[in-house]
Amino acid sequence: MIANILVALVAALHAYFLEMFLWDKPQGLKVFRNTSEKAAITKVMAANQGLYNGFLAAGLIWGLLHGNPAFAFQIKAFFLLCVIVAGAYGAATVSTRILLVQALPAAIALVALFLA
Repeated sequence: MIANILVALVAALHAYFLEMFLWDKPQGLKVFRNTSEKAAITKVMAANQGLYNGFLAAGLIWGLLHGNPAFAFQIKAFFLLCVIVAGAYGAATVSTRILLVQALPAAIALVALFLA
């Protein structure tokens, strides 16, 4: 139960990464610590990034809803690992803050999943 709550929180977090819709809006500028000028230049790239985050959220939700517990475990583990890798790459290339915001919650959820 706790593992599924953590997986759901990671999914919600990735659904909240609204690069597709809020990148150049005040909330997006604040969350991503961006300027209006930079946001305008990078808007298409951010929309693509947001789409990928949406796929990660969808995969985690799929794992939560799948009826076969063994396969659901595999789905959740796979997508949590994808989130961790994406977070580590983002931390290495963009900002170490991404490690805390993206990878750490997924790692905690993955540990909980394996302990369940």
